[in-house]
Parts: sequence; C-alpha cells; structure tokens
Amino acid sequence: MSYRVELSHNIASIGEAQWDALAGDDHPFTRYAFLAALESSGVVSAKTGWLPMHLSIFDGDQRIAVMPMYQKSHSYGEYVFDWGWADAYHQNGIDYYPKLLTAIPFSPVTGPRILSQLATETLMALAGPLLSEIIPHICNEQGLSSWHGLFFTQASHTALPTGTFISRLGTQYHWFNRDFKTFDDFLATFSSRKRKNVKRERRKVTEQGIRLSTYEGEAITPELLRTFFHCYQLTYLKRGQQGYLNLEFFEKIINSMPESLVLFIASLDQQHVACALCFKDSHTLYGRYWGSLDDFDSLHFETCYYTGIDYCIEHGLQRFDPGAQGEHKIQRGFEPIKTWSAHYIAHPGFKEAVHRFTTEEAELMEERMSDLATLLPFKADEQPG
Repeated sequence: MSYRVELSHNIASIGEAQWDALAGDDHPFTRYAFLAALESSGVVSAKTGWLPMHLSIFDGDQRIAVMPMYQKSHSYGEYVFDWGWADAYHQNGIDYYPKLLTAIPFSPVTGPRILSQLATETLMALAGPLLSEIIPHICNEQGLSSWHGLFFTQASHTALPTGTFISRLGTQYHWFNRDFKTFDDFLATFSSRKRKNVKRERRKVTEQGIRLSTYEGEAITPELLRTFFHCYQLTYLKRGQQGYLNLEFFEKIINSMPESLVLFIASLDQQHVACALCFKDSHTLYGRYWGSLDDFDSLHFETCYYTGIDYCIEHGLQRFDPGAQGEHKIQRGFEPIKTWSAHYIAHPGFKEAVHRFTTEEAELMEERMSDLATLLPFKADEQPG
C-alpha cells in the first residue's frame, strides 16, 4: 500500500462528512461540530496562536485517518505544562516556539487523537511508524522545535515508537459508577466521617436556599446560554483573566451538537447564580466550564461534582471526568487515574534532557498517585482494585 499525508489549515477544507465518517459522533471533542466551532468563532486561529494544521492520511485516494493538529506560538490552553522546557530553550538562545501540537484546544480530556474507522490494532500498526517519519519531517520542514500529543488513550500512546517519541505520565481524578442506584448508594462506600462531610456540604447548599436544575440539549435556550456565559466570564474576570472561549463558540455548539450538552444551573430567589456546562457521550460525563456570580458555601462542589454524579447515576453513565487538576476531588470520591502524552523533541541535546526529566517525573508521579490513593474516602473493603 502507498500512504501519503496532507495538511489542512482549516477543518472546513476536509468537511464534516469526511471528518465525522472517520471520527464518529460519540466522543464530543473530536466531532467536526466541536472543532469547527472553535475555528469559525475565531477562538482557534493563527491570530490566537492556534494555527490549524490537521493531518490526513490517505491510502491512495482514500482518506483513512485524520488527526487534529495545530502550530502553536505559546503553551496556553494545553494543560500538560511545558513552560519549563520553553524557558530552558530561551536560556540557551534557542527558539521553542513555534511548536506542533496534537490535542483538543482548551480541553484536557483523554480520547482518540488519530481518528479512523480502522480497527485500533490495525490503525496503530500503520499510524505509529508513519507518524515517527512524518512528525520529524514536518517539524524540520517548517522550523518547529517539537511535537506534543496530549491526552492520548493508553492504547494509542503505547503504539507510538519510543525511539522517536518521549512518554510523559500525568494524573487526573475521575469518578466511576459501580452500578450505584442512588447517590446514597455511592456514599455508602465511604467511611463514616467522609460520608458526613459530603452530606454536610450538600446540606449547606440547600440551607442557603439554592436549588439545582438540569437542562439538556435543545432545552438550553439562548437566554440560559447567555446566563451561563456571563457566569463563565465573570469567574475569569475575578482572577484578572479572560476566558478562552467566546459566546459565538457556545452558540455554535448548542446549535450543532445540542445532544452532547448538559447544563447544571444553581438558582437563588429565582435568580441564576452559578452554572456548570458539561458534555457527554454514551458512557462518560465531562465537566468542562463553570461560573458563579458570587461565592456561596460549597456551591462549587454541588454544581460541578455532586450534581454531575447524580446525573451519571440516573442516566447510567459509567464515568465522570470533572476536568483537570484539583486534589480536593479525591476526598469526594474521584480516583487518581493516569493520563498520557507523547513528545517529539527535534534538538538532540534537549531530547536527551527532556527524556531524563520525564523519566524522573514518572517515578515521582507513580509515588504521588499511590499516596493520593490513600486519601480516598472509601471504606477499606470498598477501595478500588
């Protein structure tokens, strides 16, 4: 077979039909609707430091795989932090930017990155060796310091040749549904003291007179969307920052992929005071964007964690990924899990240095995850695997 690759500077040139024929329509963050909304709203563009360079793999004239890819002039919105690497380059008079990135912009969510309808083993047997040739060639041809593939599935990550790519281990905190029928079933797995803590947090929200409502799909009206966006932006502004995403992006996805969206809204005295916008697929709820008009005791935990767990139990979803970071999630029943990224470093000296760093980091991460697991709130006989 003769394979060739092609780079596209906008996803529209590939088209929704061809992209989704390869990506499928279950995982929301690799769908054409999500990625195209980022581009057409101007959130992702050369101007914002996210120049699309989507990779297509052809077998003859047939496109058999696509991979979202971007040329980056900074490291914002990635959540696998390489600022130290960029500083080291700078201190040695070498340009770290631009670099090449395969990731879902502003979305630290593990999922497929090489999108195809080929069986996973067949795809990775093809794509692994091909990427080990193509990625260095693109970096060399376009003067890019490196390539970074973030939040790969373990199967895809393992298939990338270690001689070309450096592995990096990270961690997040996810909730798993072990056939719970109610939230109380979930709490029954906790030790008495930790169970009381969660009940107290939920009670504090109720005692403040706050109630939670859930809106899905087309029930998320333009008015509710604007309410959410106001909360989202205000939360960033309180920290002197600006949210990455604009209202146009959210308007586009609510029109193009409403079935993937779930909005939790907290209300007090008939006023909406906090919102959490989530995505979902057939097995997972993804907590993504949160905002609040003010600080309310325990409301963040209720809106972003507990209401999401309630939703998963009610709808039979098996996992809740509430977003990056946050060790405070552990005592609320979110378990530390491994995340994977892969990196190609063009400079031989820095490649060796990064490899040493990630090897040492992985050892520390393994130890840290073991320590974090001891903080889980579960009874001794309910501890996960």
